[in-house]
Amino acid sequence: GMILMIALMLPANLMAQSSPLPLNLGTSGNFVALAKTGISSTGTTAIVGDIGVSPNNAASITGFNLVADASGQFSTSSLVVGKVYAADYASPTPTILTAAVGDMETAYTEAAGRTPDFTELYTGDLTGKTLTTGVYKWGTGVLISAGGVTISGSSTDVFIFQIAQNLTVASGAIITLSGGVLPSNIFWQVAGNATLGTTSDFSGIILCKTQIDLMTGAAFK
Repeated sequence: GMILMIALMLPANLMAQSSPLPLNLGTSGNFVALAKTGISSTGTTAIVGDIGVSPNNAASITGFNLVADASGQFSTSSLVVGKVYAADYASPTPTILTAAVGDMETAYTEAAGRTPDFTELYTGDLTGKTLTTGVYKWGTGVLISAGGVTISGSSTDVFIFQIAQNLTVASGAIITLSGGVLPSNIFWQVAGNATLGTTSDFSGIILCKTQIDLMTGAAFK
């Protein structure tokens, strides 16, 4: 199942790099978190935008204290600035989610197939690093520890991260956007689980093949 600088200080392979084309998310772009298996939170988190799960039902969205809307088409949560959708909600939600998940799978495949500019950079530990525009590929997991990571570029620069295993964002880690970078131009293609640790501050779009877990206090935009 499936379910965001100082030149002299950078390694040579992080010097000037042309920006890749953005991914076409289709209708999945209407969601900040979309998964086939489930989305969970262990406590107070902050998500800005709509989230959804399909083909699993609302029971696979855990920790959000969902409040069903009178229409039956979505729920709300104090942890989400937006709406929460699931495959077992009233029409037209199931149809909308099926289309969105299909578009997500297409975008996931496209992201995974992009030719990388950087391979196995920093052996997957991005803590304290500054990343410029490009396609990054790891055959392992990726870790962002409490020191965080900076993503630097302009408002038109695109970043694609191909991660063959898990994405782990440690407690307190912050993804800092520098130079006008937009979260909507950052794509995290994750074959394993994506875990956003306690009080972490995450930016970008996660295309996750399995599970997205948000720990207490995690922020996702």
